[in-house]
This record gives sequence, C-alpha cells and structure tokens, in this order.
Amino acid sequence: MKKESLRHWMACLVVVCVWHGPALAAKPQYEVDVRADVKIPMRDGIKLSANIFLPKADGKFPVLLSRTPYGKGSTKNGQARFFAARGYVFISQDCRGKGASGGDWVPFMNEAKDGRDTHRWILDQSWSDGQIGTAGGSYVGYTQWMSAPGSGKYLKAMLPVVPLVDPYSDIAYVGGAYQLALLMGWGAGVSEKATVRGWSNDRWDEAFRTLPLCRWDVAIGCKVPYLRDWVTHWRYDDYWAGSSIRDRMSEITTPVYVVGGWYDLFAKSALDHVNTVRTQSQSPEARRHQHVLMGPWTHGISRDGKVGDLSFGKDAVIDLTSISAKWFDHWLKGKETGAKKWPPIRLFVMGRNIWRDEQQWPLARTNYTPYYFHSGGSANSLHGNGTLGTKKPNFEPIDRYVYDPERPVPTLGGCNLGGCPAGPRDQTRVEQRDDVLVFSSAELTRELEVTGPVKVVLYAASSAPDTDWTAKLVDVYPDGRPINLCDGIIRARFRRSADKPTLIEPEREYRYEIDLWVTSNVFLPGHRIRVEISSSNFPRFDRNPNTGHAFGVDAQVCTATQTVYHDTRRASHILLPVVP
Repeated sequence: MKKESLRHWMACLVVVCVWHGPALAAKPQYEVDVRADVKIPMRDGIKLSANIFLPKADGKFPVLLSRTPYGKGSTKNGQARFFAARGYVFISQDCRGKGASGGDWVPFMNEAKDGRDTHRWILDQSWSDGQIGTAGGSYVGYTQWMSAPGSGKYLKAMLPVVPLVDPYSDIAYVGGAYQLALLMGWGAGVSEKATVRGWSNDRWDEAFRTLPLCRWDVAIGCKVPYLRDWVTHWRYDDYWAGSSIRDRMSEITTPVYVVGGWYDLFAKSALDHVNTVRTQSQSPEARRHQHVLMGPWTHGISRDGKVGDLSFGKDAVIDLTSISAKWFDHWLKGKETGAKKWPPIRLFVMGRNIWRDEQQWPLARTNYTPYYFHSGGSANSLHGNGTLGTKKPNFEPIDRYVYDPERPVPTLGGCNLGGCPAGPRDQTRVEQRDDVLVFSSAELTRELEVTGPVKVVLYAASSAPDTDWTAKLVDVYPDGRPINLCDGIIRARFRRSADKPTLIEPEREYRYEIDLWVTSNVFLPGHRIRVEISSSNFPRFDRNPNTGHAFGVDAQVCTATQTVYHDTRRASHILLPVVP
C-alpha cells in the first residue's frame, strides 16, 4: 500500500452503491425539508446525531433508516432527498462515538440496543406512520440485521447491500484464521485515535508482519483496545456473542432483500443468513420473502461491469435505486411494484455472463461431483505434473512442499477488502511458486456449470503441531490465464470444531474439509478446471507461525514441511456443485 494514507485507504473500504437510473428521473411528489444534527436519545442518556429528510407536507409517512459509522453525510444527500421526495422520511444517523454522535466507538458492540432505541424514538414522532424500513451497505447492513430480531411489528422491510451479519465468522475468523488485512486496516481506519492523529503509513506490508499480533497496534503508534480484543478473543465467546444474532434468526419476521457479490468478503454470509431466516422465521410471510441478488462484484456494485481483471459486460450493472424504490414502495406503501413476486434467488452466472432466477440455495438439481487430485509426486507450481479428474486415484506418490511463514503466498484477488487486490485476478504469479500445488483438468470439450457451495477434502500431514491449509478454485482460460473463482482456509487446530480447537500430531495424516464458500461459473469449452493447494494467503489471513502456541502471542515463526496424499484410501479432491 505504497504512498497511501490511512484516510485514503479507508475511503476504499466504504461500499460503493450505484444510486442512478430511471427511478431518479421520476417526478418528485414533495419538496424536501431537512433537519440537521437532530440528537436522538439512547436508553443510557447518550445522544446520537442524525440528519432527517422529510416531505414538506402535513401527515404521517413511512421511515427509511440508515445507521452508519462512515459519516451520515450532508444535507445534500442525494439518496435521502430522492426518497423524501417520494413520500418517505429518510434518517441518516451516525453510530455511537462516530461523527457528531456521543459515546465511545467500539465496533459491533452497541448496534443492537442503539438500533432498537432509534426505532422506538421514530415510532414516537408525529411524522411517523409506524412503519420503518432500513437500507445501506457493508457495516450499515450489519446495523440493520442487529436490530431486526423482535422488530417485525413495525420493521416492514430491509435492504442490506454486501452486509456482514455475524462479526466473528463473517469478519474476524474464517476457518480459524484471522482476517488480518481487513481487521487491522479497517479496524485502524475507523478508530477515532488513528484517524484523529492523521496516521499515515506507506509500509503496510511491514505493518501486517508485526508480531506478536496481540500488540499489533504498536505499528500505528497508538493503543486501540478493540484491535487487541479481536486477537485475544480468538474463539467464539461471550465477547462475540454480544454482537451476534446467530441464535435469534427465528425472531426475524421482516421481508429482506440482500444484494451480494461472488467476490465480496461477505459472499457466503449473504446466502447463508437469508437461508437461515427462510427456514427458521416465525413468520410464514417472512419465510416466503427472503431474497438474495448475487452479482459478479467485490465489496460494491460495479459501475461499468469491470471487476478485477475481467469485464462481465453491461448486464452486470444494476439500477439499485429502482430496485430499492420498488421494494420499499411495496412493503411500506402497499403499491403493486412486482416486488412480492420477485424470486428468492437472482444470480449472475459468470462465464455465460447472464442473470438467472432460482427458487432455492443450493440449487435442488445440483450434482455434487468430486474431482480428484493426481500427480507423479511433483505437483509443485504450474510447471509440475498435477492433474485433476473425476477418476479416483489408485496408488500415487505424495506431494510435498515447505511452508515458510516468512515467505507466505501473497493474496492475489478473491473475497477480500483493502490491503490486497480483490476480485478475479490472474493467478500466474502465485502458481509459479513451489509451495503451491497445482492440479489441472484436461481442456473441456463442452460447458460445465458450477453453481453453489464448494469445498475441498484434503488428506494431509504436517511437521508442525499446528498449520494452515488453503485451497483455491481457478478457471484457466484458453490463453493460459488462470482466474480465481473462490478460495478457503482451515487452521489445523480447528479441523474438528470451531469452538474446541485441538492441535495435531506432527507427521500424522488428518482429513480436512476446506470451505471455499460459493460461486456460479460456467467453464466454457477450451477452458480447464484448476485447484491450488498451499498453506498461506497473506495478508488476507494472518500467517500461521506453525508453533502450536496460543493465538497471537508468537514473536517468532517456524517452517513446516507439508505432505498431501492422493491415493485409493486418501483420495484428496474438490467437490464441485455441478448444475446440469
């Protein structure tokens, strides 16, 4: 991150939502009245600042609420004025400790109660008709989810864009590995201490390598308690439970429309949590009206169809304003906009680059197909002899490589945010490395669609008492470009349980399941399917020091010799959700 200030880096993290299109050209129904910096009291006496945009007219109106840590914006807020002119009260509120709001800023910890207190205040206002909708992206999506349980009597509709839902599993720890670049970059960026100091660092690579992780904040020159808390609480405990609704999904009785992206860091979460509400909600209507739109995007909607190294065409650009207007007009105003008939799932199928409607996730017609790893004992790098196919291996030699935490495999694309490239990227530079095993299929003679959750089953051993295993699904184009689709990681000590980690015995073989999250892609004729196996993806994830010590305390790291098996008894493979 050369020559970039933290403030500039943070600007890249704020979700990009495209508010444009035909809906904006609609004739306004009302002039707009703006009340700036309205102080809304919370139950503990703290007051949160909000800008309120109202139709200039007598009467009561439905309310749209957006609660944000990124600044509530000015009185010229185009989105707010658009909806106010359509007959809504739009409220943009600074989260606790941010902007002009009182209190202390601690990410995730106050959004449930502050959201509900804000709801109660809205319901008491003379201009409120007793109906609330919520909108916004990323962390603003999280503030929506946190206040949703038990609010269905007045919370009539939600529209979270690329949202997180559960901080521990969505943002902090994936497969037991710490999302380093995100938490340390974003965490420092939203810290009042770091931003007030105007901290600037053009040596991000060096900062990410700071050890021990429990004192990472020394790299930015000031102590930020919650940065240390995130490392200290490396297992799901009461600290994280207070910021989660994972056990309250049945209490969500509100129609929800989620916009997600295949290359977004919350791609899996967007589908999983809506699915959970769809199956668990106490409300039959809410179960019927949980919707997800998944596009070929990173953390925000592409303005021109270009994402990473690929262009998905003009059809990959959506008019979010029009979608939002139809969604809220139906649920808060009772208008016939077609929203009630929208499909549960609308997904963009990459490769073909088309939109398709589906009724469930995963797709009922999915044929889960194992593609097995093969080699002559030298699958190291794209120049090795690793192959991939549906035939189960017989007796084959093992593959080995050395994982050196001082020389980790760099993050090159994928579902990440800040600190490293995101989206679909050419993987050639990564695949040149000897500590990356590469298994490639033959050229395809016909289309193969892979849509759904993807996982790798890996039989492997390590010389270390704890280590990481990574896997990546890649689409190899006819010109040789390997473009990543999805990837995953598992920390060995979390192989059996996310709550009860256990170390491994060095040199002993174990079975690992690596969750590669989700994708929808058609491998076209002339393309090849490829899988990469390694032990690091840095700086998206922290480097496993291979010591087996408690998380975050190591100041030194060790190398590990890694062994991957693919034979009759230990048939390592990727399980692809093939769609006929």
